[in-house]
Amino acid sequence: MDEKRLKAPFSWDNYSDQPAQLKDKQYKKQMRQREFSSLFKTVVTAIIILPLSLIAMPFIKRKEIKTDDFFSMGVDYQREPELTLELLEELDVSTILIRLKLWELNTLEELKDFILKNKERRIILKILQDREHIEDLNLFEKDLRTIFEALHNHVDIFEIGSTINRAKWGFFSVDEYNRFYKTAYDLKEAEFPDAKLIGSGVIDFEYHFTAHTLFNFFKYKYDGIAALLYVDRRGAPENMQMSFNLLDKIAWLSTMVWMSPKTKHSLHITETNWPITKTAPYAPTSEHECVSEELYADFMLRYYLLSLASQQVDSLSWHQLIAPGYGLIDNRNKIRKRSAYDTYKFMIKNLKNAQFLRLDIKRGYYILQFLRNNRLLQIHWTLKPTTIKNDDFFEVYSMDGKLIEDEILSIGSSPLYIYIKDAV
Repeated sequence: MDEKRLKAPFSWDNYSDQPAQLKDKQYKKQMRQREFSSLFKTVVTAIIILPLSLIAMPFIKRKEIKTDDFFSMGVDYQREPELTLELLEELDVSTILIRLKLWELNTLEELKDFILKNKERRIILKILQDREHIEDLNLFEKDLRTIFEALHNHVDIFEIGSTINRAKWGFFSVDEYNRFYKTAYDLKEAEFPDAKLIGSGVIDFEYHFTAHTLFNFFKYKYDGIAALLYVDRRGAPENMQMSFNLLDKIAWLSTMVWMSPKTKHSLHITETNWPITKTAPYAPTSEHECVSEELYADFMLRYYLLSLASQQVDSLSWHQLIAPGYGLIDNRNKIRKRSAYDTYKFMIKNLKNAQFLRLDIKRGYYILQFLRNNRLLQIHWTLKPTTIKNDDFFEVYSMDGKLIEDEILSIGSSPLYIYIKDAV
């Protein structure tokens, strides 16, 4: 792909689909010094908001999540586009997330054509920034108007900006992002009132930045909050980070969304994955964080199940369908579906229109219960492998859809789907 180079000292890594490391340390130091007042506000806001939101966590309002909208898949409109369309049909995904780079607006017609081919699906469009558009907000407004004019009738949600707490993505402070988002919001209010904008775009468990995007004096509103809630550096999604597991992190984030006067009570996880071992240079992290393809499938499913069980996440977009270092499909030499592809497909088949009932956790043993087509579905996994009897009233499937008829069921890292016969 012929790609315009980002404004120096920034550059794009086509292998891992993200900006390359920003190596100019002197430049980073100067920019952070220039943004000291914003960084100070981030600290002060966090000191006030984070403890208050922790106290408020038990009082958060749960909501009923529409499972049809919950499952979302990230796709690249320029990477194997015809195959992507076939795979989306096969997976039966109703929502997709597409990324558009502001420095590649020459591909806008190509993007629009791809979106029109997915007109039956719900579209989330993530607009990726570069330093040029952050520094020149008039240019950003001009180019964003071009995007809105072409796509606002075809896109359900626009995500404005991404990964705002990593300097290599172009932002050096939350206030820089606040000005960036306000430009988009003002344009939407003046010319495209029906467009829905989500923002914040903080990556990882760094809620001091999130707090500043939710509590500030800028005059804008969000239609929902976007978070890139990676937990890959901690291994399994149930693992703790500063005494918080994935469910705790979601609850805390949702509480801040609930408390903020700047946003509707809508939370979207718009990017997460695990990097896959032995895929360098395509893996977006070091080999230390990478996992096997088998664990990748386990962790992906459990991340989705826990997020759905929280009943606080409106949509969860996996990053992404085709990517050698972290996707469901490896396209390096030929098209190869990883085991996670079948896992994702079977998850959608069973849960897309299911009604969540409850989650039970006891000594590291997890049971989710759903009602699907008037049948009770339980999903079991445990962090400490054990066995249970396969009763006559069980109909058991592996996470990739194989019927299991063994008398003794091995429960472990890979969740099992257990339908209870004649339960309703």
